[in-house]
Amino acid sequence: MNESGAPPFPESSALERLHTALLALAGQAPGAALRSLIQEGHADLPLPGAGRTLERWRLLAAVAAHDLALVKLVEGHTDALAQLAEAGHAAVQPEASYGMWAAEPPQARVIFTETPTGGVTLSGTKAWCSGAAVLDRALLTVWSDDGRGPWLADVDLRQPGVSVDESAWQAVGMAATASGQVRFESVPARLIGDAGFYLSRPGFWQGGVGIAACWHGAASAVAQALLDQVRRVGDPGWHRLLALGEIDRLLSANAALLREAADWIDRHPHADARDWALRTRASSDDIAQQVLRAATRAMGAGPLCLEARFARLAADLPVFIRQSHGDRDLVALGECARTAVDTATARPVPPPWML
Repeated sequence: MNESGAPPFPESSALERLHTALLALAGQAPGAALRSLIQEGHADLPLPGAGRTLERWRLLAAVAAHDLALVKLVEGHTDALAQLAEAGHAAVQPEASYGMWAAEPPQARVIFTETPTGGVTLSGTKAWCSGAAVLDRALLTVWSDDGRGPWLADVDLRQPGVSVDESAWQAVGMAATASGQVRFESVPARLIGDAGFYLSRPGFWQGGVGIAACWHGAASAVAQALLDQVRRVGDPGWHRLLALGEIDRLLSANAALLREAADWIDRHPHADARDWALRTRASSDDIAQQVLRAATRAMGAGPLCLEARFARLAADLPVFIRQSHGDRDLVALGECARTAVDTATARPVPPPWML
């Protein structure tokens, strides 16, 4: 996020076109902006694991640098399309905006019932539904009435029996995502894949790294705001330069980690990327927090109080990164390191931090 609005990422023709489109969308609500990006083809991202994973993440990161509420919807939409492709399905409506809803809190579950004609209907409540009030369709995790699952279901949100309750969404950060609970009452849908497909497919963890790229993009926008301030003033002072140096160190290391993850996924598109997802998410979570702290301490209260875009970013980012599971992810990552073996030799794999 610099003074011209340019994204702090390496340029490419796709990034340049996306940047131009994002500038034109300034001031639009995230749902309307998502619809415009879909119609103009900017939401047609390369699929993960198909040789252009880094390009996919750069595009997501550029949207995150522009608006975190928007990237929350864009990431969900593009993740849903990737899952449909992974299952061998096409979108029912080519220009429909999709959500991807997989939260499974104990008090909210959607059950499917088979119909005599071979279809299914959905009943129950889905919680934590980003974009619930503004999207056309959704992929969501659902369960059979005997407890098997989860399956994925593709459902039209604009049909009778679907109701959205936004009253529980009290967030200040990420307030613009139009999130809420969605209630289904015998709503027709189609199942995607078999039971367990959602969790067992390679794209599950590949998509998890895509979220980390979004966090990195937002943190880079915070860093860009500090860099702009440093370049504006005649004498930036040692405290701003210290913060900028610290941020350079943090973001450069995280960018290298994400590039390495993208390369590994493209070389192993069908492998389990769980450790890469856990590693990049934990790193991006921690670094985003450190960057936000360092930048705001160095810049003072001015941007937080007088610059609407930066103020929204600073409020949105702490909420968005809590999509991370924090210490639980670190425990899981430690277990990955402890148990990693070469499947061909059954020997322990050297730790990933070795040069």
